[in-house]
Amino acid sequence: MQSQAQASLGSLTFTLATSVPGIISAGIEGGELVVRTTRPYLLAIMAMLRDDPRYACEQMMDLCGVDYPDRAERFDIVYNLLSVTHNHRIRVIVTTDETQPVPSVHRLWPSATWWERECYDLFGILFADQPDLRRILTDYGFEGHPLRKDFPLTGYVETRYDEERRQVVYEPVQLTQDFRNFDFESPWEGILTLPGDEKAHAFRQNIKRQE
Repeated sequence: MQSQAQASLGSLTFTLATSVPGIISAGIEGGELVVRTTRPYLLAIMAMLRDDPRYACEQMMDLCGVDYPDRAERFDIVYNLLSVTHNHRIRVIVTTDETQPVPSVHRLWPSATWWERECYDLFGILFADQPDLRRILTDYGFEGHPLRKDFPLTGYVETRYDEERRQVVYEPVQLTQDFRNFDFESPWEGILTLPGDEKAHAFRQNIKRQE
């Protein structure tokens, strides 16, 4: 039997899919309501999801990027909203490319600034009307965006903080393998009978202990 919460979520899904302009699709995925829209309609839909008492999404828990390099608009921007009042979650997804900015939602949820900065830093996604669009995880002069699928897995320089120079420095990558002196008498590498295992070892070797 369908629970009251599921029925309520289904009703919200039908309303969004049939009567709200700018929504491409709305459906239940993995037990959560997922809404897909476009950049021009994003702010209006987000404001409605926050202010309309039927949705009452007081909190934006986070936003993140997803990269699909083969698409013209390669990035999904995923917003995870929470209604404390109704105890339901709504996920909003919008797409963009490397150059078209997405409207910032920091005026609706001030915490969005941190998440938009992270999304910009790691994916290179731009957010219009975001007054503090700076990197947040990589260092000052970092080039590229590490979570893009075409970001190289290996590079030619490494970054560290130099205590003497009191700044971040770039140096050639050095992956030196330290010399290892293997101790084959180690209980993990050489001894066949571990402490406490003497009886089992004697049994396996068919050795009878003398009383």
